[in-house]
Amino acid sequence: MLSTIHSVSINGLQATRVLLEVNLERNKAQRESFFVMVGLPDNAVKESRTRVRTALQNSGYHIREQYDVAVNFAPADVKKEGSGFDLPLAIGQLCASAEEKEHFRAVGKHIDRYMFVGELGLNGELRPVRGILLAAILARKLGYEAIFVPQDNAREAAVVDTLKVYGAAHLSDVVEHLLGNRVMMPTEVNTREVFYASQNDFPFDFSEVKGQEQVKRAFEIAAAGGHNIILVGSPGCGKSMMAKRLPSILPPLTLRESLETTQIHSIAGKLRRQDTLIATRPFQSPHHTISDVALIGGGSNLQPGEISLAHNGVLFLDEFPEYSKKVLETLRQPLEDRQISISRAKYNVTLPCSFMLVAAMNPCPCGYYNDPTRECNCTPYAIHRYMSKVSGPLLDRIDLQIEVVPVPIKDLGEAPAGESSASIRERVIAARSIQNVRYKDCPGIHCNAQMTERMLQELACPTAEALETLRQAMERLHLSARAYGRILKVARTVADLEGTENIEVPHIAEAIGYRNLDRENWAANKF
Repeated sequence: MLSTIHSVSINGLQATRVLLEVNLERNKAQRESFFVMVGLPDNAVKESRTRVRTALQNSGYHIREQYDVAVNFAPADVKKEGSGFDLPLAIGQLCASAEEKEHFRAVGKHIDRYMFVGELGLNGELRPVRGILLAAILARKLGYEAIFVPQDNAREAAVVDTLKVYGAAHLSDVVEHLLGNRVMMPTEVNTREVFYASQNDFPFDFSEVKGQEQVKRAFEIAAAGGHNIILVGSPGCGKSMMAKRLPSILPPLTLRESLETTQIHSIAGKLRRQDTLIATRPFQSPHHTISDVALIGGGSNLQPGEISLAHNGVLFLDEFPEYSKKVLETLRQPLEDRQISISRAKYNVTLPCSFMLVAAMNPCPCGYYNDPTRECNCTPYAIHRYMSKVSGPLLDRIDLQIEVVPVPIKDLGEAPAGESSASIRERVIAARSIQNVRYKDCPGIHCNAQMTERMLQELACPTAEALETLRQAMERLHLSARAYGRILKVARTVADLEGTENIEVPHIAEAIGYRNLDRENWAANKF
């Protein structure tokens, strides 16, 4: 007997409906029964044969050994990966055996209204899988009545409204519910209540940072315009401490951004059982030994990289020059395009990666060049070689380049508490509101850092005096054409923070002051 069960295949951020056509045929030739799968299943799917058969037996549902089983995964030209096909395969075999087992006949009457996703343990327990949120979104889009998922994935899927989400702990829960012998209640989540209740949960606050007013000002500008920033200073001066507080002053995620971010974390398997939507901007801080594949994504089975996990949030790279040259250079294209195209023999996908880059580094190998209290023992050649680990084109893509000077010990105890993150965030949100209006007719543009060259000419026009100031600085500092655009973007953000339409000389001057890592300045020891 033939049965058809509906499931889903996840490839990158693309969800595709998969029909499992399960055919059971009595073996009348007195030979060993066979079990065959077609439709591009990977090894994890092929191994489901053993998991499903044992789970059915241990759950009290027996498929006779004399049956030959053929399973087709349609469409046949889409690769099927992962263990999420265990549950639909088990339900499919039960439905196909209904000819011999009358009490399963009722299952097939309404099975096409449901979608099934989940991994089975040998005891019939349902275990969580990746990408459930994408599966639920597809199920609603295609008009399914309900989706059956593992209990640990239920809250994740329940953020999709108008779709019933049944979270099951065991295979028998699903089967008995379908037969009408047991009633499962759908999981319900008040998405907006959960989302807005978690938007202000931050473990760190800028009020805990004493001194460093110039650096905090740079972080405020970076947050207001979505600009990349690099901090240069000796060990222990507070670079990492301030970088960890950046999410607390960023504007809150919109519901659309939250859904995008949650989908990426879902396919990466990074969501916890109690998670529904990611309500705060992600903060990813990979170690400097990370590989280029782990950073940008890929692998034999596609896995989002750190830059995609940081989508709509912050990517913090501490000890910036210690990352391998290959890893650093892979950042150049994502920083410009805000997406990464990954091409492998088995797949070709594009993942979003619109993040703010925050980098931190020492000024020299020993770390104490230009330190007011410690002497640097590095030679000019050693300093030049150390700085050369970060290429000029990569530095050009970083809008704000800031020197961090240690706060004297005697001032740490006496200095008052700094301005709170909440106060800074109010000004950032006000500046972003101006940008939202400015770019309302520009698809894909949400902040000043994302402006194109054409938009710079139209929306970031400085006054004649400001333009002359910029021209003189370009000649004196020998800045690149890319740096010219970056300065204009930062100046546009400074003007937005002040609530002024025109870019004046003070705005340009402040933006130029954040170009501290220009090569000739460093070589001349003018940092």
